[in-house]
Amino acid sequence: MSRSYVFLACAYHNSPGPGLELLAWFALNMWLFLRTFLLYYHGPQYYYLHRMLGLGLCISRASASVLNLNCSVILLPMCRILLAFLRGSQKVASRKMRRLLDKSKTFHVMCGVTICIFSVVHVAAHLVNVLNFSQNYTEDFLSLNAANYRDEDPRKLLFTTVPGLTGVLLVLVLFLMFTASTYAIRASNYNIFWYTHNLFFVFYLLLIIHVSGGVLKYQINIQQHPPGCFNPNKTLQETIPEPKVFEESFPEYATQPFPEGLAETDSFVQTKFERICTEEPKFQSHYPETWLWISGPLCLYCAERLYRYIRSNKPVTITSVISHPCNVLELRMMKNNFKARPGQYIILHCPRVSALESHPFTLTMCPTDTKATFGVHIKIVGDWTERFRDLLLPHWSQDTEILPIFHQRHYPKLFVDGPFGSPSEESLNYEVSLCVAGGIGVTPFASVLNTLLDDWKCYKLRRLYFIWVCRDIQAFCWFANLLCVLHNKLWQENRPDFINIQLYLSQTDGIQKIIGEKYQALNSRLLIGRPRWKLLFDEIAKCNRQKTVGVFCCGPKEISKTLHKLSNRHNSYGTRFEYNKESFS
Repeated sequence: MSRSYVFLACAYHNSPGPGLELLAWFALNMWLFLRTFLLYYHGPQYYYLHRMLGLGLCISRASASVLNLNCSVILLPMCRILLAFLRGSQKVASRKMRRLLDKSKTFHVMCGVTICIFSVVHVAAHLVNVLNFSQNYTEDFLSLNAANYRDEDPRKLLFTTVPGLTGVLLVLVLFLMFTASTYAIRASNYNIFWYTHNLFFVFYLLLIIHVSGGVLKYQINIQQHPPGCFNPNKTLQETIPEPKVFEESFPEYATQPFPEGLAETDSFVQTKFERICTEEPKFQSHYPETWLWISGPLCLYCAERLYRYIRSNKPVTITSVISHPCNVLELRMMKNNFKARPGQYIILHCPRVSALESHPFTLTMCPTDTKATFGVHIKIVGDWTERFRDLLLPHWSQDTEILPIFHQRHYPKLFVDGPFGSPSEESLNYEVSLCVAGGIGVTPFASVLNTLLDDWKCYKLRRLYFIWVCRDIQAFCWFANLLCVLHNKLWQENRPDFINIQLYLSQTDGIQKIIGEKYQALNSRLLIGRPRWKLLFDEIAKCNRQKTVGVFCCGPKEISKTLHKLSNRHNSYGTRFEYNKESFS
């Protein structure tokens, strides 16, 4: 199966269940739906339109209000620079609030699902409205009618009006975006997901045009023509069946009592009409409000994209390319004025590989005050990474290739966008942290380990549990040297308990020592099988009583679910575990 994107194992982890924040957002959407529904159901300005369309009016407008809200906020989680700024600045001092920012991708997906659900409701309601416009056509209120004559073909209203035609196109675009966003499509052909998701620009353009049609109108002269009033100069012919809800009187809309001079009029008039009209009803189209909802977030997103383009338009300088076992490529680069924090990620774009595609990679080495080099580790698992590797190393091997900065051979231009924030940044802000990696999922924590080599005193972290599970023993060679150097440094500084390293080999075929004497410190920490997570959590809780432990995971979904479940489990030592899910926006 061809895969044209870089599979980041930590990008698709889902929490075992929806959080309270997501339930609160669902409740807000339902409240907005019901509030708008009741407004159109009881609003006097919608009396005649309601008589013509029935509940289809209320449902269509209520669902439209929910769509306006979700279409406006769905772009905010994709503003990566804004999220990185909030996470890394003192604007969000609370750790709990910063953890909410880590759910940005989940929030984005939830808004997308909400848009799809209420779009179905909105379309169904408007299909009923189109039928009612055709069947309930009346010459008494010509300006209120969308149809030109009674029993006009509803398909004509659907495909010849601006709201109808743009609505059909919106449904088509939304269908393409939604189906291409499913995991099956993303995993089989990432290009389809990438190109269809960028149709959101077309979606918003059509949305702005869609609401400018002005089909649904409301009454503007309630005082002069209260709903249900009697015009003594003209008896309106009732051609539209009156809903039961409107058979009652309307005392709340009163402007003047029924004239005493007409007290002896026909009993039908006295029971059916309680107010006298002074003029015919006048109707006006609603002012388009959708652009007010979406203009702010859309402008913010476009401004950020423009800023990111300007910031990343200068190619980086590749200083070294290193091939590692198990199809992993290490890339080290330099860029002027590039700064990053441990745990952040960047987006790589190579025009010679793809003109439009770009992919996120976690930084495994961050620039410091003494060195400007930063790097990433790339797992070769898809079409994009294979083409990228062939451009960098035409003759693929597992030998190190160091490129002199001033004498490097011609390489393709490579552009870097970022850095952007991720939950792994918080690992240095806990006194005790548990970092669990599965395979290539170790990359978010590699930059943390590199940072501890340079300086650890400026961070809150005082004890780190590092668990790394791999299927192939050669995979540990990616960062074996880093782990050994860090281990030796801590022993020299008389802080051997600062980090607890546990390496697990899940498959035992061809088991052997990592690489002889060079990594002797790691051989003693290599375990066969899988971690016993419950015992591990109990041991950490026992050794860190009454403390808060940050739990960070980047690996298979099964491990993520297990860790999340154990983090929420009560223990007798008063230790609190806070689970942080690694996810890239």
